[in-house]
Amino acid sequence: MIQTQNSFLTEDFLLHSDFAKILYHDYAKNLPIIDYHNHLPPGEIAQNRRFENISKIWLAGDHYKWRAMRTLGISEKFITGEASDTEKFDKWAYTVPFTIRNPLFHWTHMELKRYFGVDELLTPANAAEIYLHSSELLQNQDFGAQGLLEKMNVEVVCSTDDPADSLEHHETYHHANGKVKLYPAFRPDKSFAIENPESYKAYLSKLGAVVGFEITSFDKLIEALSNRVDFFHSRGCRLSDHGLENLVYSSETKFSADGILVKILRGSTPTSEEVEYFKFKVLKKLCKMYHAKGWVQQFHLGALRNTNSRMLRELGPDTGFDSIGDFDQAKALASFLNELDSSDQLTKTVLYNLNPRDNEVFATMVGNFNDGSVKGKIQYGSGWWYLDQKDGMEKQLNTLSNMGLVSCFIGMLTDSRSFLSFPRHEYFRRILCNLIGQDVKNGELPWDEKWLGKLVSDICYHNAKNYFDFSPSNYQL
Repeated sequence: MIQTQNSFLTEDFLLHSDFAKILYHDYAKNLPIIDYHNHLPPGEIAQNRRFENISKIWLAGDHYKWRAMRTLGISEKFITGEASDTEKFDKWAYTVPFTIRNPLFHWTHMELKRYFGVDELLTPANAAEIYLHSSELLQNQDFGAQGLLEKMNVEVVCSTDDPADSLEHHETYHHANGKVKLYPAFRPDKSFAIENPESYKAYLSKLGAVVGFEITSFDKLIEALSNRVDFFHSRGCRLSDHGLENLVYSSETKFSADGILVKILRGSTPTSEEVEYFKFKVLKKLCKMYHAKGWVQQFHLGALRNTNSRMLRELGPDTGFDSIGDFDQAKALASFLNELDSSDQLTKTVLYNLNPRDNEVFATMVGNFNDGSVKGKIQYGSGWWYLDQKDGMEKQLNTLSNMGLVSCFIGMLTDSRSFLSFPRHEYFRRILCNLIGQDVKNGELPWDEKWLGKLVSDICYHNAKNYFDFSPSNYQL
């Protein structure tokens, strides 16, 4: 362990009252983690990948860090370019002191401490020592991908998988009977992404090859998706996920989904109205499949993606050039959910907004479709992407408390591509306990440890445990 007296990460980090400390240490700290949405590669879990050095596991693919480094004027050579792993780590160490008041400052030091026992602030002065220390630890057997999950007491991980995925890595891991349970989540956004006809036709060919028939009509598309829903269900999948600018709803009668698909297959480009209509028709069919299977559906709404065309050409998507969008959300969201609810085919649903201006919109929307059939059936999801930091989490929790029942909340997730990101659950738990502890300190809630302790433990673990149908017995071959 590398220690100093300069660390701010004490046992009571972010806990500013005696009651908050009781809640965290006695009711939240030691609970398992159910990470029901992330982007970890299933193959790396199944193969128990061991990483050559800390740059490989910590810097590669992390667009949060990349954006900070670019802002500081660091060349792309040291971010995604040809610089060595040591050089990239040195540049990140140079960057870290300048991230003060950005969540990266907290996350960086929590991750160094929780995984590698590093209890000092990362700077250029100690970068070489920390690089060597952490990279050496990563060579240990218990620092493989599976061991890192176990260190954080992770009980369940749900990856994000396209309908055309074989799920072979899930199958391999299932047969290995790993301690952490790994389940797929169904992410079919490409199945209705008709804005680019050439890419879409290539995707239909890929999906058709998996299901064993050519997709030449709308009915065939829905048959293919139903086939894959069945397959995913047999492999333990109980969630779907969608990343959209906004949910779509169309009451148009002049179009036909089949006609639009045929038009695309013939090489024509659909109009914006046709795109909206087609997306609505496919999504509606999919969501009824989810309901029939008893799945939970997730909608991550509001990202404006790939805004920098030059960098998109040079680096590709998901490299740090996405931002919060200002899309209209309420009307189409309400209409879409109502369309499903009108036939009693609205399954359990989690709604995530990316624009904080929409907090109250989403928090009140869930109440419109909670029907008493399931506790917290429609959820206002945790702070996501740009909102998964202290201010964003507090605002989400406060909005949910004001507009709904925070006691029914299913808690935090990582939404991450990094095996070192699980201290974000600790971050959330500390923030939650501090909020409630502050209310007690202010005399706005009673000092009732048993009651409020149960509420905290429910939000951190038990609500999610009861909400999702995760069970090894769901896996069928």
